Formats: sequence, C-alpha cells, structure tokens
Amino acid sequence: MDYFRGLIGIVLLLAFALIFSANKRAVDWRLVGIGVILQAIFGFMITKVDFVARIFATVSRAFVKLLSFSEDGALFIFGDLATDTFGFIFAFKVLPTIIFFSTVSAGLYYLGILQKIVFGIAWVMSRTMRLSGPESLSAAGNIFLGQTEAPLLVRPFIPTMSRSELMCLMTGGMATIAGGVLAGYVAFLGGDSLEEQSRFAAYLLGASIMNAPAAIVMSKIMIPEQDKEVINDKLEVSQENMGVNLIDAMSIGASEGLKLALNVGGMLLAFIAVIAALNFILSGLIGEYSGLNALVVSSTDGQFNGFSLEYILGQIFRVFAWVIGVEWSETLQVGSLLGQKTVINEFVAYLSLADMKAAEALSPKSVVIATYALCGFSNFSSIAIQVGGIGSIAPNQQGNLSKLGMRALLAATLACLMTATIAGMLVD
Repeated sequence: MDYFRGLIGIVLLLAFALIFSANKRAVDWRLVGIGVILQAIFGFMITKVDFVARIFATVSRAFVKLLSFSEDGALFIFGDLATDTFGFIFAFKVLPTIIFFSTVSAGLYYLGILQKIVFGIAWVMSRTMRLSGPESLSAAGNIFLGQTEAPLLVRPFIPTMSRSELMCLMTGGMATIAGGVLAGYVAFLGGDSLEEQSRFAAYLLGASIMNAPAAIVMSKIMIPEQDKEVINDKLEVSQENMGVNLIDAMSIGASEGLKLALNVGGMLLAFIAVIAALNFILSGLIGEYSGLNALVVSSTDGQFNGFSLEYILGQIFRVFAWVIGVEWSETLQVGSLLGQKTVINEFVAYLSLADMKAAEALSPKSVVIATYALCGFSNFSSIAIQVGGIGSIAPNQQGNLSKLGMRALLAATLACLMTATIAGMLVD
C-alpha cells in the first residue's frame, strides 16, 4: 500500500511541475525517468541493502563523532553553559557545531578532498542524465556546500549558462542544505542521544544526496533545455583560492562559520519573535473574541492551541503532506511544518519538528517523512540570496536570475517533497 501510494505521490508531484513548465513538449522524459530512478536506487540501498545501510550508518556515526569535537571548543569558551547543567541552550549547543563544521569543510576544500568527492558524484550524474558539466558539478556541490558557495565551483561558466542551466543551478541550491547547518539540525533533532543523532544524520545526509537528482528532474521539467548546441560538457572544477596554507584556509572557514552561526541565531531570534507577535494578533485578539480558538482546538483534537500562523499554514499545505505519504490525521501538523519552511525558513520548521518529536505528537514515520521534506533552502528569502549571490558572480545574468526565482523555489520545494515521498515508501 505504501509503495502504491508513494507512486501516486511521485506522479502527482511530477504532474504539478509539468503544469508550470515553460515548454511541455521539450521535456526530456528520459532524464526525468533516470533522475527518479537514481533517487529510488539510492534510497533503497541505504534502507534495504544491509551492507550499504551499515556503511551509511558508519558514515553517520563518524559524522556525529566529528560534530562532538565542537563541544570541546564550546566548553573552553562557554564553560558549563555548553553542558546540560542549565538545560539545552541553543546558542551554546548548536551554533558551535556550525562554526566547527565550516572550519573542517574549508580544510577539506583546501586539500582538494571535497572537490574530488564532488567530481565523482558529478561524473555519475553527467553520464547517466546527460547533463552539462557545470550543471553536474553545481548539483553535486550543493550536497556539501551552501547555495552561494556551490556556484563558485562553476564560476567561469555562469556568465554563458543557458536559462535551463541557470534554473538547474538555482533549484539545486534551494533543494539542498549546507554542511554547516546540517550539523546544526543533527544537534537539536538528535538531542543528547548519540543514537538519535546518528539516526537523524543518516536521514539528513540521505536527503541531501537524493535531493540533487530530484532538483535536476524538477528544474528540467519546468525549464527544459532547448539550445543543446551551446551546452558546455566539460567537467572542470573551478579552483578557488581558499588561503595560503591549510591553517589559513581553516581560519577563513572559522570566520565564515561564525558569520553563518550569528546569522542563524539572529534570524531565529527575529523570526520567532515575529511569529509570536503574529500569533498574539491571530489567537490573542482575533481568535479569542471571535471564538475561532475554541473551534480550532475542537476541530484538531487539541493538535493546535488556537487560531495561529501555524494552523493557517497547516491548512494551506495539508494536501502536500498527504501527497508525500503522511496519514491524514497528522497532515495538518506536517503541513504546518512545510508552510513554515517555505514562508519562513527550514530552521524554524526543524525547531517545530523537534518540539513535536519531543511531545510525541507525530508518529515515527511522519517524523522521518518530515525530516526529508524539510531538508532544503526552499524559502522566499533564498530567492533574494541567490539573485544577489550568483548575480555578483555574473552580473549579465541578473535579469534571468530574477525571472527564474519563483520557478526555482517551486521546483526545489517539489524536489524535497519527492525525496520525502520516496523515503515514506521505504521506511517501515
């Protein structure tokens, strides 16, 4: 039943993307089919093939062990504030992992290790899906790097990219997450349990890899390649200067990680405060005096405490939660998470998921599906980030980037949902 429902979900998501296609007749259905098959094969291997699952579990445990080293640095700077003496303090438990992982990533990039991994994944996608070199490299790079860092791998080629290639570049950035924030999600979704951290690390790593071909599929449906004669098929990683030596490179990575951590902390503080203010208006004023609060509580069996932003988003995105395999009784809550991710950002959505998980408000399967579905930068602010970031690399493409922004956001959202659908088919 799960397989049948999952197949229906995949077809519906592909059909939804086709509705917004710029040229339905030009869609390369061979590429679409291979992309979906690549997703399914990888998902099947890490969940159903024992030796692959064990290897992936080992990688996940190694990832969690690596993140645990950030605690030593946090203890030195913050003392008992970085322990559980005063409870779980987000700023001292999660943000240091972002700084540390950014430092490690910069070191791996300087040594050329990260580029080799990216090249290997790009080679597979280039050969199987017949993509251009820059498309393959940017899609593979987005698995590990952020949406403004991955384009640096193909910097020389961006000014001459076609609209379809630009769409692929933007969608890949929005459909995946950076390694630094992935580390943060593992830290607070897994809590203090190493077993839980390893489990969620496996989910998030799996989602990041599966989202790469999914992003290509959705972008190529919505903006198919029409000028194949000008496609650059060279698979060359642009060599960016990351410092004069390894220490310098890691220092730069630490500085960039600090900026990211401060940005995440400030963003969460601001958005959570704004949500609280909106909910005061919706629930404390409108809901209280109109009787909507009591109606919402009774109609949702207490899933929501009143008329709120989360409830409104849940109603809007509820149907998508059902499409990806969530039981109808939990679609309102998962729909709310999908809405928070799209309208606000995935960090706020993951915080809400962590709260639901702690309160056992969702079934284990719905938690897994939601974890996969939220794994991406597909929110409205990412449009501005990419137009500004990629536009600074290729000013001549600024107009195309602006025009493609909303389509890329939709394609990336559908890519994350398709990955979650496949995960829902495979998870017991």
